Amino acid sequence: MSKERLRQAFADLGIAWAALEHPAVFTVEESAAIHAVMPGAHTKNLFLKDAGGQFWLVTVDHARRVDLKALAGAIGAKKLSFGKAEEMERLLGVSPGAVTPLAAINDETGSVRVVIDADLTTAEQVNVHPLRNTATVGLSGPDLLRALAAWGHEAIVAAIPERVIAETS
Repeated sequence: MSKERLRQAFADLGIAWAALEHPAVFTVEESAAIHAVMPGAHTKNLFLKDAGGQFWLVTVDHARRVDLKALAGAIGAKKLSFGKAEEMERLLGVSPGAVTPLAAINDETGSVRVVIDADLTTAEQVNVHPLRNTATVGLSGPDLLRALAAWGHEAIVAAIPERVIAETS
């Protein structure tokens, strides 16, 4: 999908958004400079597959350390593992590094269940990639949910369990 089509989809839904063009970023660490100039909640996305073959796209705050074992129970999935890049490209039309909940617009068959961290759904601005990792788009949490629903993806809103790192003394 082209960026013009995504812009039109936002316009059709009356969704306000802000965009920042930047060099390609592939990790949360690489995006630190963007966080400094673009207000709002910054995200990371996990493309997952469960033991039953269901695909999942989970969007959380960039700093959250997701506990995959506990996540499965929280969202009603079987054992979760990371999905393959080829599956992501086929189902969502994006490549690793550009994963975004906005890619649900490309999943016309509803093959991927979208999960949004509950903390993001009320945020004034949630920052995600617009189907490419050379820009960041900010829109409100409620507008993100509204866009997903309009594209046939009623997001699962969940408290995403965090992995606890054991302290050593």
